[in-house]
Amino acid sequence: MTTRLIGEHWETVAESFLRNRGLRPLRRNFQSRLGEVDLIMQDGPVLVFVEVRFRRASSRGSGAETVDRRKQRRIEQAAALFLAGHPRLAARPCRFDVVSMGKHFGREQQDVTIEWIKNAFQAMTR
Repeated sequence: MTTRLIGEHWETVAESFLRNRGLRPLRRNFQSRLGEVDLIMQDGPVLVFVEVRFRRASSRGSGAETVDRRKQRRIEQAAALFLAGHPRLAARPCRFDVVSMGKHFGREQQDVTIEWIKNAFQAMTR
């Protein structure tokens, strides 16, 4: 399985997780020359830009820890381009969330833990 297919699988898992918590999907994999947003969802009136991270082993830290300032900036830039192309949505409040997933091994099976970090970081500009 390719890295891209693995990423798509975990994005689908994250989207389902968020849907079950009342968010409504608007767009997947918004790509721009400046960056990418994995999921764009709506949480009531709030537009949510979601970064999805998966780690096979927690020994190297959580997926959320890999969303460093450089990655945050790229997500912010892609979000700004998305909003520029969707003026109806641009006036809405926005937030940046991270859904971090990882496998750990239980007694008889592999379990996946999901951590949803609302407002994981703030945009530098808007």
